[in-house]
Amino acid sequence: MGAAGAFAFTALPAASATPSASAVIAEVYGGGGNSGATLTRDFVELGNAGSTAYDLSGYSVQYLPGTPSSGSTWQVTALTGAIAPGARYLVGEGTGSGGTTALPTTDATGSIAMSATSGTIALVSGATALTCKTAADCAADPSIVDLTGYGTAVVREGSGPAAGASNTAAVARADSLADTDDNAADFTSATPSPVNSAGQTPGSGDGGGDGGDGGSPTDPGTVRVHDIQGTTRLSPYAGQTVTRVPGIVTGVRASGSLGYWIQDPTPDADPRTSEAVFVYTGSAKPTVAVGDSVLVTGKVSEYYPSSTSQSNTEITGPTTTVLSSGNALPDAVTLDATSVPDAYIPTASGGSIESLALQPTVYAQDFYESLEGMRVTFADARVVGASDAYGELWVTVKPDENATARGGTLYSSYDQPNTGRIEVMSLDTTSTFPAANVGDELSGVTTGPLDYSTYGGYNVQATQLGTLVDNGLKQEVTRRQKGDELAVATYNVENLDALDTQEKFDRLAEGVAVNLNSPDIVALEEIQDDNGATNDGTVTAEGTLKRFTDAVRAAGGPAYKWRYISPTNNQDGGEPGGNIRQVFLFNPKRVSFTDHPGGDATTATSVVKTRKGVELTYSPGRIDPANAAWEDSRKPLVGEFTFQGEQVFVIANHFISKGGDQPIHGRYQPPARSSETQRAAQAAEVNTFVKSLLAADKNAKAVVLGDLNDYEFSQTVTTLTADKVLKPLITTLPAAERYTYVYDGNSQTLDHILTSPAVTSFNYDVVHINAEFADQASDHDPQIVRIDLAKCRRH
Repeated sequence: MGAAGAFAFTALPAASATPSASAVIAEVYGGGGNSGATLTRDFVELGNAGSTAYDLSGYSVQYLPGTPSSGSTWQVTALTGAIAPGARYLVGEGTGSGGTTALPTTDATGSIAMSATSGTIALVSGATALTCKTAADCAADPSIVDLTGYGTAVVREGSGPAAGASNTAAVARADSLADTDDNAADFTSATPSPVNSAGQTPGSGDGGGDGGDGGSPTDPGTVRVHDIQGTTRLSPYAGQTVTRVPGIVTGVRASGSLGYWIQDPTPDADPRTSEAVFVYTGSAKPTVAVGDSVLVTGKVSEYYPSSTSQSNTEITGPTTTVLSSGNALPDAVTLDATSVPDAYIPTASGGSIESLALQPTVYAQDFYESLEGMRVTFADARVVGASDAYGELWVTVKPDENATARGGTLYSSYDQPNTGRIEVMSLDTTSTFPAANVGDELSGVTTGPLDYSTYGGYNVQATQLGTLVDNGLKQEVTRRQKGDELAVATYNVENLDALDTQEKFDRLAEGVAVNLNSPDIVALEEIQDDNGATNDGTVTAEGTLKRFTDAVRAAGGPAYKWRYISPTNNQDGGEPGGNIRQVFLFNPKRVSFTDHPGGDATTATSVVKTRKGVELTYSPGRIDPANAAWEDSRKPLVGEFTFQGEQVFVIANHFISKGGDQPIHGRYQPPARSSETQRAAQAAEVNTFVKSLLAADKNAKAVVLGDLNDYEFSQTVTTLTADKVLKPLITTLPAAERYTYVYDGNSQTLDHILTSPAVTSFNYDVVHINAEFADQASDHDPQIVRIDLAKCRRH
């Protein structure tokens, strides 16, 4: 196809064919390794008939089946380098089990299993998978530089596809590379004759592109780590055996996923190709040591920690030869505000970004992928995610990136995921992992291989861990409410049940009595039934609440009373058998609960007008529990309270979790947030209920609170506050204080208090006692609003 990038589908007379001035597809062979084949591998050969070098940076070769179905997609092999004038460029593709002769050293490597008899090859000025599946649609795509359909291919140039392809025959242009945009005329059947950019042919040069070169056991094979890693997230050698790959051992993992990392001390010039790879030893503990120079033979694999994660490129089933020990390690790449890009991750129209050529100077996740397995280092980094029970913490290598008031990193919008965050683990199994809180510092140098996992994405497997500096983060204590202030709080107590330890009860109770300073009303989330996860039909929580309120009293708090509605067994989500629910605690010396009996797990409460004013039909009651929005999820609990003669309605919520959402670091970009659909429906139900309350009494004072499992900038909160019936109090705080939870080093808001328009005089506080600490009573921070109802009346 000519350089103009358009097809002509009318066959031209052969006499009018002229040499192309651009790169073209010179030869296509899909029979490699098949029965009767001599060559072991499929290939695509490009040619340059021009007088100047043709730059292939960012280009790709792509393959489509001859008769594509609706589910067929173009498979992509990224290209690098250039084609010299008059030269060839060899792209190796899928390898079969047959054949006896390897290709000469390839200029680019893929793993596409091409059909021997029918298919389409495109040379594309880009690495994004094409979407066209007809000749006309592909003719209209300006990114296609040249296209060859062979056999019975639907997508082709001109009067028909090139004929004669088989297990033993390629389709090839004439030596002149004449291009009339008619595959049937421009290509003929021929014996496969691959030529690389060095002019080498099978047997004439350094062949064995699959690593099986038959050399000495102590000589490196022809494949290097950067060849295995390639320029995308997927290895072009996936599924193939590579032989005697050289490298220096830079880290050994002796627990969990056993294996070690090797890194080539002689890198190539392409910043997209990592120089390191993980060698997975299965159930066998690795016997190599850091500093060993090794040759590794094994099968290249892409390991996916989960169905939505990115993959780890690994060599599996390894045979390892140690050549020497005590070698110097390759220099580590520095992670800091200069080296890590500000943009987070690319997106892909087809969902998966795996076939996209990496752009390590543009996207942070591409930068990390280009360093997969390599030694990285950072210094004097602030902790932004506390140590957990699995020996993990999070730091930021960008200290000025969205810092919170207490040393974390604020997650304030979907397009600000904070690229400086990196997870840290230790490969030293003999030392205790430090117990770090947010705002502490890993002082000095931390160095180790860069890995990837389901939980958090890219992480440093430290062979050298910095020294923890305790910066003295303290739990907050909010002020006590004044005599004429109604204090209402919410606290997720993380699956509390009557069988939990007394220590757990005491710590959670201290949070209420001391840190929250004994609110008048507390909405608790995740109160379980009296025997927790024992799945025997028990749904009452009297024992759980007796132990908790006793512990609050022992901690100096009031003698709380409680109200709740027991769920139908195993119908409200959460831990099977646990039957979590929301509960109201209230201090009867300060506030009274208005009981309207009759509410149960399946009966909806509503708002009615009476001669005495507005009231609930059932209090405590539930909002429309039969609605599909609440399927396998906690139903909102509504209660009617009176404080100093003023009526207040409180709605306690625990919306469905984010379980099932795709991770922000995963291979599908942008990630699907599938759980939002049900949360939006739940928010709409609560919004409708509040509107019914305000329709009955526009001055009704309502407090909507709880664990909404979503952010202040989410569609959930937008739906909940629609028509300004509720005000999210988190937005009244300074931006650097808007968080109740820390996840993967991001300080974020999941818990909320919202108020109706009549609540005009209030003081609001998120009380940070858990989420930022290695030692937690719960993973959520509680929050409180103090309402001056007398001032609200005057307004």
